[in-house]
Amino acid sequence: MPHVVIQYTPNIDADMDSLCRQIAAVLIEQKDEKGTQLFPIGGTRVLAYPAAHHAVADGKQDYAFVYINVRIAPARAAADTKRAGDALLARTQAHFAELFAQRLIGITIQIDEGPGQVYDAKHSNLHPLFNK
Repeated sequence: MPHVVIQYTPNIDADMDSLCRQIAAVLIEQKDEKGTQLFPIGGTRVLAYPAAHHAVADGKQDYAFVYINVRIAPARAAADTKRAGDALLARTQAHFAELFAQRLIGITIQIDEGPGQVYDAKHSNLHPLFNK
């Protein structure tokens, strides 16, 4: 982890591949107060999906919306999580700045910390690439 899911209304004309890469980069850049990597590189995943159907606000205009959900494992300091969230918000605002100036759009970022895992299985050969 972190695992990021971006859901957005399909009336957004933006480079979502770029946003995915930017969000991954922000998460990989994060360090804790000791300078240690906050999130594992090999566990960072960012996926984006346009909504097949949507209703935003009162529906009287062609409103747009982006929802970014970040799921992280527990045990990080609240200050580190807030710093990561602030960095994600700043990068997301920069990414959508031009579009934001042209149309009505809402952006929400939520970071969820998974409570104690009931079941958590992993099968990956990505982590060894970055644990050298």
